[in-house]
Amino acid sequence: MAKDKKKGFFSWLGFGRKDEKETQQQEAEQQKIDAAKANELQQQDNEAAIKAAEDEAERQYQEKQAQEQAAIKAAEEEAERLHQAQQAELKAAQEEAERQRQAELAAEKAAQEQAERDRQAAEAARVAEEAERQRQAELAAAKAAAEQAERDRQAAEAARVAEEEAERQRQAAEQAELEAQEIVALRDEVLSEQTEEEEPKQVEQEKPKKEGFFSRLKKGLLKTRQNLGSGFLGLFTGKKIDDDLFDELEEQLLIADVGVETTRKIIDNLTAHASRKDLKNAEALYGRLREEMSDILAGADKPLVIEDKKPYVILMVGVNGVGKTTTIGKLARQYQSEGKSVMLAAGDTFRAAAVEQLQVWGERNQIPVVAQHTGADPASVIFDAIQSAQAKGVDVLIADTAGRLQNKAHLMEELKKIVRVMKKLDEEAPHEIMLTLDASTGQNAVSQAKLFNDAVGLTGITLTKLDGTAKGGVIFSIADQFGIPIRYIGIGEGIEDLRPFKADDFIEALFAREE
Repeated sequence: MAKDKKKGFFSWLGFGRKDEKETQQQEAEQQKIDAAKANELQQQDNEAAIKAAEDEAERQYQEKQAQEQAAIKAAEEEAERLHQAQQAELKAAQEEAERQRQAELAAEKAAQEQAERDRQAAEAARVAEEAERQRQAELAAAKAAAEQAERDRQAAEAARVAEEEAERQRQAAEQAELEAQEIVALRDEVLSEQTEEEEPKQVEQEKPKKEGFFSRLKKGLLKTRQNLGSGFLGLFTGKKIDDDLFDELEEQLLIADVGVETTRKIIDNLTAHASRKDLKNAEALYGRLREEMSDILAGADKPLVIEDKKPYVILMVGVNGVGKTTTIGKLARQYQSEGKSVMLAAGDTFRAAAVEQLQVWGERNQIPVVAQHTGADPASVIFDAIQSAQAKGVDVLIADTAGRLQNKAHLMEELKKIVRVMKKLDEEAPHEIMLTLDASTGQNAVSQAKLFNDAVGLTGITLTKLDGTAKGGVIFSIADQFGIPIRYIGIGEGIEDLRPFKADDFIEALFAREE
């Protein structure tokens, strides 16, 4: 409509003829373009229709193919199912046949096994019967052998007991004879002393000077010194410090009865010094050995101090034959010489000679002795002695006891009873429990010390008979293992040969070189 108006307007003005023609051409071209577009759209629609038809045909084809494939698959699956069913039936039939076969085999095997068991049971019964017959025969033989062995043992035991009894009687007779001789000698000495006092004094003649204790100690330790102390010089002179030297030293210590534990301790200490290069040569090792042995004894160097107790009670214990009663007499004389009043208790009531021996010592030194009849209760004797000593204000009471074998339990129990009885009168008594040991018994003295110490708790030790024995090294073992003070040592028969133990003097005498 706008175009018509515009056309009319331009025509009124006389313009636009040319424009109208152009417009018509443009319109014609536009129409062509539009027609081309319409054709193109129609063609696209046709192509879309064809494509749709083709897609539909393809879909129908695919659907048909799927249906055919499904039908084929279903047919195949049905065929497979039928095949599987047939196979299952066949397998079931085979399994049933196999089961029946296995059942038949099992039945056959069970029958065979039962037959074997029956055979074995019969064989076992036969073997058991045979074994029982054999066992009964062996039992009878063993019983006969045991009875014979027991008869032999009883015969041997009877012979041993008879031999021991004969030996005991011989030793008892020998001991009794020795004690009788000692008693006679003591009595003779008492009479001699009394006679000398009654005789008028004669012109004094110059008497030879008595040998000092150190000289006697040095002589008394002669045999021990050959194995220990200066006896080591031969080992060390001109030697180098090596394993061979230590082996020789160890052997020498053991020979001298120093004991395995103490010897090991000494060797270990010396080896430690040698490994640190503290020792330049064998002479230095010898000096170090002396120090080690001195250190061991130093711990036992604790002299007995008689405290201000009235009475100060000393209980003497030990086995037979160690010189216990003689030690009591010597101690009594020494305390008396120090101005102390002394009393003795004859607690060894098993041997009449022991009581008499103690009484002779008392008579010799004008020392009272409390005693009862042979076989009396030792605890009762010592109880009476303490009461008497308390009443008389005695300074020192020394109580003897029966020589006890350290392996006799009932005798050790009796010793404990004596201690208990003492404490009824004085809770602190005994103030000293002194064990007398014989140095010549070597390591047996160590076992005695252990058992007596376990039984009553020792507070001191007297080591006798150091003279004349090569086993004096046991003093080191005793000092090292127990730490019990060694109160006295004995190196001879004289009263002056029992002296308080001094470690320095002992080591000096032991290591003294021959002049």
